[in-house]
Amino acid sequence: MNKVSMVQIDAFTDHIFGGNPAAVVPLDEWLDDKVMQQIAEENNLSETAFIIPDQNDYAIRWFTPNNEVDLCGHATLATAHYLFHHCRLDKNQVSFSSRSGQLQVNKLENGYLMNLPTDRLTPLNKTKGLEVALGMTVQEAFNGKEDILVVLNSYLEVVRLRPDFEKIKTLGGRGVIVTAPGKTTDIVSRCFYPAYGIDEDPVTGSAHTTLAPYWVEKLKKQKFTAFQASARGGHIICDLKDDRTFLQGNAVTYSIGEIFLEPNS
Repeated sequence: MNKVSMVQIDAFTDHIFGGNPAAVVPLDEWLDDKVMQQIAEENNLSETAFIIPDQNDYAIRWFTPNNEVDLCGHATLATAHYLFHHCRLDKNQVSFSSRSGQLQVNKLENGYLMNLPTDRLTPLNKTKGLEVALGMTVQEAFNGKEDILVVLNSYLEVVRLRPDFEKIKTLGGRGVIVTAPGKTTDIVSRCFYPAYGIDEDPVTGSAHTTLAPYWVEKLKKQKFTAFQASARGGHIICDLKDDRTFLQGNAVTYSIGEIFLEPNS
């Protein structure tokens, strides 16, 4: 029976049971796609990251419980934490080749700084289905590459929102990000991805590449603080520089284990 290691790490937090949990599975070579999807389904976390060594340090792939995705911030942060903390990398930057191009994570004195591609927004004018799914009037909405971004009026509107997940599935794309000015941070957000098996994602790094271009313009500053108001909650510092979004956060290890696979998996 084959065995592979797996580490579960909470990202965008400095304590366990906070932030967004991700599984990290280091491999020598890719497993069959079906097997990686089955592992992600078995883990039932918002993301499982798989990595293999390549000429640019590592290649990375991310799977939700029912789909492979093009970009995942929190699982990339978790993977960097695994490499720096558990593999004791003797450098302060690690690079990942991915379906979203080359990504870098730098180790800081306290936490990590991740470099991701910035999303592009186009105004969304037809919002009737979106309003039905969210149960409220939408003032401003945008299409990103994968997500719909909805701007609400207040922190309380964001935290009190109770969307219809089945209706969100019908909107297309990956899911919906809702945001507003923050209470103790510059902005607040929540993210809903029921079509990908995640009704509400605890803390979503990739969503902040969509949030960043909107809020940099509104706040009139390049760097801002963000809080994702899920039940677990998580904090991110965002910094927009040209076509790249830099996200700063911490991560902590929750568990280390092994996966037992059938031969020829």
